[in-house]
Amino acid sequence: MPLAPVALVLAVGICAAINIGKVPAALPALQQAFQMTLVQASFLVSLFQVAGMVFGLFGGVLADRLGARNVMVTGLALLSGACVLGASSSSASVLLFSRAMESAGFLLSVLPGPAMLRRLVGLSRFPVALGWWGTYMPTGTTIGLVLTPWLLHVAGWQAAWWFCAAVAVVTMWLVLRILPADPVQGATSVRAVALARDTILVPGPWMLAACFGLYAGQFISVFGFLPTVYQEAGIGPALAGFLTALGVLLNVVGNIASGLLMQRGASRTWVLGAASAFMVPCALLAFSGELPFALRYGAVLSLSIVGGLIPGTLFTTVARFAPYPGAVSTTTGLMQQGSMFGQFFAPPLVALVATSGGGWQSGSWVIATMATINVGVAVLVGRHDRQLAASRA
Repeated sequence: MPLAPVALVLAVGICAAINIGKVPAALPALQQAFQMTLVQASFLVSLFQVAGMVFGLFGGVLADRLGARNVMVTGLALLSGACVLGASSSSASVLLFSRAMESAGFLLSVLPGPAMLRRLVGLSRFPVALGWWGTYMPTGTTIGLVLTPWLLHVAGWQAAWWFCAAVAVVTMWLVLRILPADPVQGATSVRAVALARDTILVPGPWMLAACFGLYAGQFISVFGFLPTVYQEAGIGPALAGFLTALGVLLNVVGNIASGLLMQRGASRTWVLGAASAFMVPCALLAFSGELPFALRYGAVLSLSIVGGLIPGTLFTTVARFAPYPGAVSTTTGLMQQGSMFGQFFAPPLVALVATSGGGWQSGSWVIATMATINVGVAVLVGRHDRQLAASRA
C-alpha cells in the first residue's frame, strides 16, 4: 500500500473538516462580535452544508467525470479563498456567505476521496482504507475544536479562518506534487447525465444518503452545541473545547473498527442498527441537566465511539451500492448530500426546540428520534445488501 499518497488523501479530508470544528468553539465570540441570537448563530454551523445539500450529487459527478485529483485541487483552492473572505468579514451576512463558499470547497475536496483510495490501494484493501477515510471528519473537527480556543485567545476569531486558509494552500500544493495524475480514460468517458441518472435510479445510494443524513444531523447537533451547553453549566471555554474535542476524536475508533468489521464480513444491518439504537439513550443522557456531569460526559463519549461505526460502514458500502465502479464518487456525492441535509436542518431544529421553553433536554429528544428512525433505515440497507448478493451470485 503506498502509504504517503494514502495519508495525503486522508489529510485532504482532515484539512477540509477543520473548518467544521472551528465554528462551535468560536460561536460565543461570533455571537458577541455580530450580535447574533443562538438560532441565528446556529446557521453558521448549518450553512456549511449548503453546497453539499444542493449540489452533492453534481459534485460527485464532477469527480467521476473530471478526475479525483483535479476536483480535490479545485475544492482546496475554493476552500482557501472562502476562509480568506470569512476572515475579512465586516458583517454577519458576509461571514454567512463565506461559510456557504466553504461548504462548496469542502464538498469538492472530500468527494473524490473514496475513488482516489480505490486507485491507490486496490479492491482487497479498500474496506480497511475506507474505514480510515471515515476518520477525516472527527479528526479534522477535533483539530478545529482544539486550536480555535487558543487562536481566539491569541489573535481573535479571525486567526482560525486565516489558519484554515493556509492549511488548504499547503495541502493543495502537496496534492499536486504527490498524488498521481488523473487517467485520461475510464470513468471520465461516461457522460455526466448518465452518471447522475444511473445513480439516482437505484435504491442503494438513497438508503446510504438517508442513513448518513440522520447520523450526521445527530452528530453535528450534539457536538456543535456542547461548548455552549458546557458554558451555561459554568465550565470555562478552554475546558469545554477540550472536552468536546476529545469526544469528537474518539469517533475515530468506531470508524476504524467499522472497516475491520466489514472486511471480516459483519452484517451491515446489525452494525448500523445497533449503533443507531445505542445513540438514543446516549443523546438523552448527554443533555440531561439533572445528572452528574461525569455521567453526561460519559454518554457523550459513548455516543461518539459507537456512532463512529455508522459513517465508516457507509463509506465501505459505497462501492457495493454504486450502480457500477465508475459511479463511486457520484454515489458518494449523493450520500454526502444526505449528510449535508441532516447537518443543515438538525442544528436549527434542536436550537429552536431548546429555546422554545423545554431547554436542552427537550432538544435531545429531536436527536433521539433521528437515531430511532435510522434503525429502520439500517434494516432497509441490510435487505438491499442481501438482494444484491443474491442477484450477483
